[in-house]
Amino acid sequence: MKAVCQFTLSAVVAVLLLGLAGCAGMSSQEKNTAIGAGAGAVGGAILTGGSAGGTLGGAAVGGVIGHEVGK
Repeated sequence: MKAVCQFTLSAVVAVLLLGLAGCAGMSSQEKNTAIGAGAGAVGGAILTGGSAGGTLGGAAVGGVIGHEVGK
């Protein structure tokens, strides 16, 4: 069981590092869009009790707001 937890933690850290490296070349507006989409997804999931539709809808609305703020 301990080996599975260590492997899972290593995999999560590797995915996070790769994801952060992918954001290095983004413009300010692209970063704001991604941040807005992430925040919107979390908000949508919380407000709808974790439904997929609420999460996707929140991500879409958050991404649009982030895009417009970044102009």
